Amino acid sequence: MGWGNRRLNEAAAVCAMQFPAIGLAWWIRGQLGDDYAYGGAYGAFALFALACLLAVAPLVLPVLGLAHAVLQVLPAEALAREAARRTRGPVWAWHLGLTAVLGVVWAGLALLLWDWPFTVTAPLFAALGVLPVLGLGWLRRRTRGFWGVWLPALFASVGLFLLVFLGGVLATVTGILEEYEPPKLSAAQLTGVWRGEEGAVLRLGTGGRADLTALPAETASASASEEPYSDPPFAVCDGTGTWRLDAKGGYDPYADGPEGRPGVVVRPADGCGQETYWRIGGTEAKPELFVPFGDPDAPDVRILTPAR
Repeated sequence: MGWGNRRLNEAAAVCAMQFPAIGLAWWIRGQLGDDYAYGGAYGAFALFALACLLAVAPLVLPVLGLAHAVLQVLPAEALAREAARRTRGPVWAWHLGLTAVLGVVWAGLALLLWDWPFTVTAPLFAALGVLPVLGLGWLRRRTRGFWGVWLPALFASVGLFLLVFLGGVLATVTGILEEYEPPKLSAAQLTGVWRGEEGAVLRLGTGGRADLTALPAETASASASEEPYSDPPFAVCDGTGTWRLDAKGGYDPYADGPEGRPGVVVRPADGCGQETYWRIGGTEAKPELFVPFGDPDAPDVRILTPAR
């Protein structure tokens, strides 16, 4: 498409500058979501992962920036120049609009290939082009040379990172961002078919009947407090059983007191495994049932979601 090395360098720099702030926003969002009973270990692991990303950022960010530029920002610029030539409109306005359109196209492709949620990825991918387009306009008028491009991008990246950090702290202190609370589901809302990985199916019927297909369940060794834990730390059960809603979490093995997280107590009828407490997670719109099996410090978390 006729992009020179200079233009590729500029586009890669302005695209790369936003990724540290995006990574921090992702980490903050993760801290406000369900920790799946990892507790403090989850937050420590997430913090460690963030630190690792920051450590390798000088190597990774230019590659991410170049990929973003080539796949979205620069093709949109080429289309914008052609559209502006035909309509005599401003190139920057066409560039912004067409970058957003390409972001939506990539979101549609992600939906088809990996089943990524389109309503989330489409606005996100579209928004990823805003700062690079504005940054390219600024660089075109003011800078030259390699360091003349990457130094302003570095300063802008640090500024964005600090802005997101301070915004997250302020939002947490003022209560705009609140600690995660699991949804409150009734027995009627839980009734139905729940599916998990490796073919696991749990059918919660009326009257407390449960049908199990390849469903993980606690075993004596898996639920024991001492090591070693069995591998895998659960039994795989088929057949029937019973279930009941525990709205106060009295059976929650991770509870600090007499009450814990609400969940579903499932008891297989044929002796395969023991009574298992499936905790309620997710959101009201997208509920989940999950069990952390095995070592509490590094559990094997199995998740069920409602069948579509």
